[in-house]
This record gives sequence, C-alpha cells and structure tokens, in this order.
Amino acid sequence: MTRPAKILASIGAAAGLAAAAQASEGETMTPSTAETAAAAKAVASVPLIPRDALYGNPTRQSGRVSPDGKWLSWLAPYEGVMNVWVAPADDPNAAKRMTSSTSRPIPQYFWAPDSGSILYVQDKGGDENYLLYQVDIASGTERTLTPFENTRVSVVGTSETIKDKVLVGLNNRDPRFHDVYLLDLGSGELELVMQNDSYAGFLADDSLTLRWAVRQNAAGGTDMFEITDGKVAETPRESTTMEDALTTSVAGYTTDGKTLYWVDSRGRNTAALIAENTETGEKRVIAQSDKADIGGTMSDPKTGEVQAYSVYYTTNEWTFLDPEIEKAFAWLDERLEGDFGVQSRTEDDTKWVVWNDPLTEPSKVFLYDRPAQTLTEFYTTRPELVGAPLQPMHPLEIKARDGLTLVSYLTLPPESDPDGDGVPDAAVPMVLLVHGGPWARDAYGFNRAHQWLANRGYAVLSVNFRGSTGLGKDFVNAANLEWAGTMHDDLIDAVNWTVEQGIAQKDKVAIMGGSYGGYATLVGLTFTPDTFACGVDIVGPSNLETLLETIPPYWEPMVKQFHERMGNPETPEGLALLKERSPLYKASDITRPLLIGQGANDPRVKQSESDQIVGAMQEAGIPVTYVLFPDEGHGFRRPENNIAFNAVAENFLATCLGGRAEPIGETLGKSTAEIVTGAENVKGLQVPVE
Repeated sequence: MTRPAKILASIGAAAGLAAAAQASEGETMTPSTAETAAAAKAVASVPLIPRDALYGNPTRQSGRVSPDGKWLSWLAPYEGVMNVWVAPADDPNAAKRMTSSTSRPIPQYFWAPDSGSILYVQDKGGDENYLLYQVDIASGTERTLTPFENTRVSVVGTSETIKDKVLVGLNNRDPRFHDVYLLDLGSGELELVMQNDSYAGFLADDSLTLRWAVRQNAAGGTDMFEITDGKVAETPRESTTMEDALTTSVAGYTTDGKTLYWVDSRGRNTAALIAENTETGEKRVIAQSDKADIGGTMSDPKTGEVQAYSVYYTTNEWTFLDPEIEKAFAWLDERLEGDFGVQSRTEDDTKWVVWNDPLTEPSKVFLYDRPAQTLTEFYTTRPELVGAPLQPMHPLEIKARDGLTLVSYLTLPPESDPDGDGVPDAAVPMVLLVHGGPWARDAYGFNRAHQWLANRGYAVLSVNFRGSTGLGKDFVNAANLEWAGTMHDDLIDAVNWTVEQGIAQKDKVAIMGGSYGGYATLVGLTFTPDTFACGVDIVGPSNLETLLETIPPYWEPMVKQFHERMGNPETPEGLALLKERSPLYKASDITRPLLIGQGANDPRVKQSESDQIVGAMQEAGIPVTYVLFPDEGHGFRRPENNIAFNAVAENFLATCLGGRAEPIGETLGKSTAEIVTGAENVKGLQVPVE
C-alpha cells in the first residue's frame, strides 16, 4: 500500500534522529541510554504522523440514516467547525449543510422520530449548558427549542408510535433538578409533565408516559419509584445498596409495554440483562457473564425487543438472540476486517449504517442494505491516515499486588516489535495513559492518543485500574475510599510489570491523563515522586475538598455516591481523608517536570483546581508549565486548541523521555492557548529575546 505524500513528506520524520544522535561516537552509554538510542533510531525510520492528521477535524463522522430511510446525515467541517450535513439516501453526493456553527463543533445530533428534522445540542465555550436546537429538513429553518439561560437539557424519552413529540428535562427552574416537559416538535410548545424537586432521573414508556423516578438513598444506593397516573409512589418498588448503584438500573420497555428490561447486579457480581413481564411481575435472566457486565444491546427498532447483547472484557463480544440479526452480522464479518458494529438503523430495519475499525487503518463507515445484500462505503473518517504507520494494540491481563486482574491495553512504537509478540526487542520509553471517570473504562480498538504517542517513540499503556466500570461490581467497589490508595497502586503495579517484562525503561516512564487521569498524574508526581520521569495533567483536580465543593449543581442528586466513594467532607474523618489524598498538599514533593492543561469554563473541574497547585509549586520554587484555554471546558473540543496542547505536550515529553516531536511551529497562534507560566520549560514555547 502506498503511503500518501502528506505522511511521507512529514517534516518530523527526521526529528527522531536527534534523539538517536544524543549518543555520539565515543560517548560511554549506560544501558538505559543505549536502549533509548536504539529505540529512537528504529522509530526514526518511520514517517512522523502529523498532529493534524490525528487531531484535526475528521472528513466525516457520526453518520446516520433517517428513520424513514430517505436521508443520510453526518458531521463534517464547515469553515473549520463540525456541522450537520444531510443528503438524499439515493444521492449521497447531493449534500447540503443544515447547521452553521462557527465557534464550537456540534457534539451530538439525532433525527426527529418523524424524519422531518434534525435535533442537536450545543453549549457555549465548554460550560456544558447544552440547549436543544432543531433544523427543518425541507425548509432549512433553524430554531432553539429550549431558549433559556444557564440551562442544561436532557432527553428523557422518545417514541416509536408518537412521531411529533419527545420528553425533555430542563433545569432552568432549579439548576439541581430537571423538570420533565413534553416537547411538541411541530409547534415548539413545552408542556410541563412533572416538576422535579428530588429525583436524579426518570424513565418513560413508548406512550411518553413517565413510569419510573430514580433517586439516591441515604446509603448511597438507588431507590426506584413507580409512577402511576403522574404520581410518584411514596415508597420505592426497587432499591439497591451503594455496592450495586453503578451496576443496576431500570433500562427500558418494549414498545407494547409488556416487557421491562433491567441491568441488574443484585445477588451477583456482574450485571445481568433481565426481562420482567409487566403483567405478572415475573423476571427472567436473558444474559449474564462471569467475566464482565452485560454492556451494549441491539433492540428491534419497532418492537423494542432485545435482539443481541455484548459483553466487554478485553474485547467486545456479541451474542445474538435473533437469528436474522446473527445472520446479518455473519455476512458483514466475512466482508469487513477488524471490529464493526451498527450505529444507525431505519425504522423498518432494512438499512444499517455500519462502522468498521480495521485497527491499523482509519475507521470506515458503510451503508448496508439488508434485503439487497449490498455493502457500500459511506466514508473514511480520516483518509489522510490511509497508509500511515498505525500500530496494533495488544490486550493484556496484568495482576495487581492483591491479585486483582487489571485489563489493560498496550501499543508499541513502530519497528520496536518485529515479531509482533507485544514485547519490544529492547525496552523503550513509555507513557502511562490514565482514563478519566474514574467510573469509566479503556477499550480495545483504534485510539488516536495511543497512535500519536507510539508514533513519537513511546510504548503506551492504558490500565483499567480498580473502580473502572464494566468488569463487575466487586471491581468497582474495590476502589471505594481508595483515591490515591490502591487505585494508584494498580497503576504502579502495571508500570512495574512492563519494566519486568522488558517493555518499558524504568527511568523513562511518563504519566498522562485527563480528568481523573489528570488527578492520577498529580498523584503520581506527589505520592510516588521517583516513579515517573514527568507528567501531563489535563483538567485534573488537585484538591478533592474543593472539587466536591464546586461540582455542577445538577450533580447534587448524586453527591452521596461521591461522598461514599471518595470521602465525606461533612464528617471529620471524611474531610481528613480528602485532604490526605489531595495532591495539592504534597506539591512541595514534586521533583519531576509537570505540564498542566486547563479549560477556563470547566464546570466539573474548575480552573481553580489547576490554579491552586500551580500556585503552590511556584511558592515552593518548583518549575511547572501551565496552558490555559479561555474558550474551553472539561477537555479541549476545538481541534485547533487540542492540536496546540498536544504540540506542547509532545515537545514536553520529548525533553523528558527522549522521543521525537513535530515542532510547535505556528500551532499556538492558531489557538486560544495562554501560556500562564513555564514557557521556558518546553522547546518551541520560548519567546526569543530581541
């Protein structure tokens, strides 16, 4: 396969030679220096993938088909910003742009049930106050359906049989709670269905009738109340303790209302899929696994009946309940390389939009006509990556010191592992990439951060430390009150394992992550200051006490979970624990380089979290580099900002670990990045003295 000229001509291809040249002729090299030089020389023979190719706008993404099958839709750039486009299904080339966002990419859109309009959400500057907008397909007319200030909309319910209405939640009356409204998609009228003064969420059936209200209980678990004739029962019909709160929920009804689905871990470790007969109350287990929770499901678009379910342990595996769906997947499996799945279906289920992740090629999206048995390419997400030196990801099971199994994923630098056994010929520098949440998980498949960092010359390791979801409630609850405790031990154990296996060089391991991963980075540099060569913290909290004081108001109905799992600031013991586990109070222990990225409008991890630890480090005379984005929130949504921060990060890592980097160049000037302090610590950030 011929690589595109853009990849081959990348200016950074020669940059890796600099690291190899560090060990000049006549120099006495330690084993670590020799290994670094050999690794750098090997990776230098491979083209540098430009940052823009990985972190710029995709050509297209989020492809969908309208419920009636007449239209195709997708997100694509317009003047550098991702907007919604629509084309007739029988003429995909006759596309027209439906939205005109100019500042921030549209993060999510979906079709109205009647296929007559597109609905999308958008916030301002990353504040996460998402409003709901509608664009009429025929006229192109756009309007705001929830025209309120400081309001976050949620979709409570949609219907297969009621095409012109949806249920939405709005917190414009009380920012803590979402009142439920019936929204008429034709007139735009909002009709109050239920004022909410205590509940965290609701479930409706296909008639758009509210059937369940959910609220946290005093133990940190979940109480689930039935709703009859618009009134919430005084006592819950179902409850969980905190141990089951993240792995048990009421999941939805079939269209006829005769079956209610549950995801339920009560009485078992991993969450099972259960069907309840709503007339008799009888429950039966549809699916369960000893290794992981039941994850995704596929349901019939018309009936709502579950047709297939997945279990995600190291990789995602589907089991089929409907023989026709199984037959369709088998047909697709014969024609697609790597992983694939269905991201959109027509109401009659004759046409699917299928995503395909070949793992070492950019992902593609196809149109599958089931009756005609045809598979047509819709688009390639990032065609500039075709032929790029993308690397395979290796699923791993690593044992923690107390015996827990840590499902992990490793990507190695190009040319470091000729036999493909997942162990490089010589140990290489490594980046430990920690996921956010912490109640989330890392997964198998194309990961642009893994590809970016591996291409720069690093092994990249992602670890599902205890507290990660999808692997059973015991694994989740093993993290209770263990922030900076055994959660961090898991990361250290995984790093030590890679060193013992000859994968990573012990003195050249960086830690990097966003949100909880940013916190883990700060913990790594403060609680274990000699383990990591450097750290990159993106929107990570430094002070758990102030983090809990400043959570968004709409998280308050769930605050008991935070108190029970992190530490309760309302008790002396809990407050002491939060302080003890806060990196801020150990800032003076930092001895290794630190880079921090923060969005000024972040509603989850306020700017003050980064300001505090930067201030403490400056007071102690410890160098730190701090990059602030005034138009971003919890993470960097604008591609020019994401690229700018990664430009700083890869040059920062090159200094610490000896890898290669594409020069920063003009990327900062194209972004809103403000270098608050520490420009002198990163090559390319310094302002030349005239």
